[in-house]
Amino acid sequence: MKDYSPPPGLLADRVILVTGAGSGLGRAASLAYARHGATVALLGRDENRLEAVYDEILAAGGAEPAMFPLDLGVADDRAMETLAGTLSFHLKRLDGILHSAHQFYSLTPLALQTLEQWQTLMRVNLIAPFALTRACLPLLRSAESASVIFTGETHGHRPAAFWGGYAVAKAGLETLTRIWSDELESEPRVRMNTLIPGPVATSLRARTHPGLAPESLLQPEDLMPSYLYLMGDDSRSIRGQIVECPVC
Repeated sequence: MKDYSPPPGLLADRVILVTGAGSGLGRAASLAYARHGATVALLGRDENRLEAVYDEILAAGGAEPAMFPLDLGVADDRAMETLAGTLSFHLKRLDGILHSAHQFYSLTPLALQTLEQWQTLMRVNLIAPFALTRACLPLLRSAESASVIFTGETHGHRPAAFWGGYAVAKAGLETLTRIWSDELESEPRVRMNTLIPGPVATSLRARTHPGLAPESLLQPEDLMPSYLYLMGDDSRSIRGQIVECPVC
């Protein structure tokens, strides 16, 4: 998958919702999806960052994106349903979701993590991706070929000390992927997978491994072949899988 060469029109005439679109992998994926023909719906809690990505897409000649400033840490079912309704009304369709938004505090022992922190970690990293996908499921079911990508984490896949609630929430995404894929087995037009980016130069990696030089790591753009592959039709047979990068 790392050697995948997506055709320029891979996502032409499609609408892709990207959460966490203002920075890191979400930003890189938004630009890549737009570059390959998609109309991108940018979701994030920092409106200024969303506007910057919006401008980058337009400057590169992409289709005009939509912007949805939303804090997934406080969004409820009504907010999710409203978002789905807005997508339907203004963009008329939804062909994919990339869940790239995340919440992380620090690497600490479980004994020092609080209930409040765990509630936020679960809400942003696990509950919100479920709730947003559920709200958008009717739109996804109406698409000819829809893809949902959950963003996993290496330490959720292989648990390790100090990753605590963040790893538990990310591990939950893998279970969510498999359950939902089983439930959608008779609906081949909607597929769900979890993609684990691995070590990549993002702000999160800088916080967990401050001694690593960013130039020693893969850049978000290096992973875009995998993000494009799983979002486009060339991966229609990939369902309910946990895919690791960069070995993919």
